Amino acid sequence: MAQVEATTERIISADAEKVFDALADYENTRAKLLPEHFSEYEVREGGDGEGTLVHWKLQATSKRIRDCLLEVTEPTDGRLVEKDRNSSMVTTWTVTPAGEGRSKAVVSSVWNGAGGIGGFFERTFAPKGLGRIYDAVLAKLAAEVEK
Repeated sequence: MAQVEATTERIISADAEKVFDALADYENTRAKLLPEHFSEYEVREGGDGEGTLVHWKLQATSKRIRDCLLEVTEPTDGRLVEKDRNSSMVTTWTVTPAGEGRSKAVVSSVWNGAGGIGGFFERTFAPKGLGRIYDAVLAKLAAEVEK
């Protein structure tokens, strides 16, 4: 089993603190940022950063649906980590300043991929597909905080 990784980033015209606060707001803002690939969104504990437990289903392809139950931690300033209780997937959101009134948001997901030919296709196509999904999330994030 090889590790699979998908990473996407975007420069956003808003202060890093504002961008991070929007990402960490699972109770109100996060659901607005999710494209059609996400369904059954539900905050089960907390709702603001560290200590949040959130559920959703992620439909990466027409046949591939992941049931995600994510524990949220904030190991350092500007970083949110979502660990899926239902799989090996860990998604890290990092927001850093990128000049006056701008920030850089990076999202990276890693997981243990399948073996064999299925694993080959997963390592080849999953990062691009998930990258497109997270690019849509970052675009909605930018639209939300640049208002």
